[in-house]
Amino acid sequence: MEWSIQEIVRLAGTTSRALRHYDDAGLVPPSRTGANGYRYYDADALVRLQRVLMLRGLGLGIPAIAEVLAGQRDDEHALVRHLDWLRAEQLRLDRQIASVESTITALKGGEKPMAEKMFDGFDHTQFKGEVEQRWGEEAYATSDAWWRGLSVDEKRAFQDAAAELIADWRDAAERGVDPTGGEGQGLARRQHAWLGGMPGVPGGAAPTKEYVVGLADLYVADPRFAKNYGGEAGATFVRDAMRAYAEQNL
Repeated sequence: MEWSIQEIVRLAGTTSRALRHYDDAGLVPPSRTGANGYRYYDADALVRLQRVLMLRGLGLGIPAIAEVLAGQRDDEHALVRHLDWLRAEQLRLDRQIASVESTITALKGGEKPMAEKMFDGFDHTQFKGEVEQRWGEEAYATSDAWWRGLSVDEKRAFQDAAAELIADWRDAAERGVDPTGGEGQGLARRQHAWLGGMPGVPGGAAPTKEYVVGLADLYVADPRFAKNYGGEAGATFVRDAMRAYAEQNL
């Protein structure tokens, strides 16, 4: 049995552009191409696409995914490992949901939320290895010590500021604001200042141009970041604004 590219787009929630990109990169070639140029995918191709989408969800870029697929040709074994990660992520999200629900219940009842419950599931240490690999052990150790040293109110204020900034980014992107214009550059300036408030960031209170540009690219490349800004389109707006700001000011 085979599926057309239009059917795959509908079933997988991806885009024809992404499928063509995966084909060009050698990740998910179609099982055949018809005389009319249409791509068709069989069951084996769908299994491979499922693996690619899983790895994209883990934040891997195209080159890294190619390396993983080249080193793990056993689809069943690889998917079992992916399933283990999904279950762990599901448990983490369940804890976060329960934590937020507990806070809402307390607030509705006019009570003070219990600090011990407020941050269950928000364990930043799960990204320790990734942060150390990208920015070094010292960067992680410094930021980790800073976060642990904050009071509950300080942590809440930091998260509120981040949420407000993200909301403003998404609103501007949805309104089609020019990322290089005054409003877009104002948001980029706020983002730069917000990043500078976190110890361990390269450049300290004035994050470096290389760090800002690299992080901006990561917002688009990593689905975990992109979803904060409403998806790839919103993340692209943020990236373009931050790149322009870095080029003009850093």
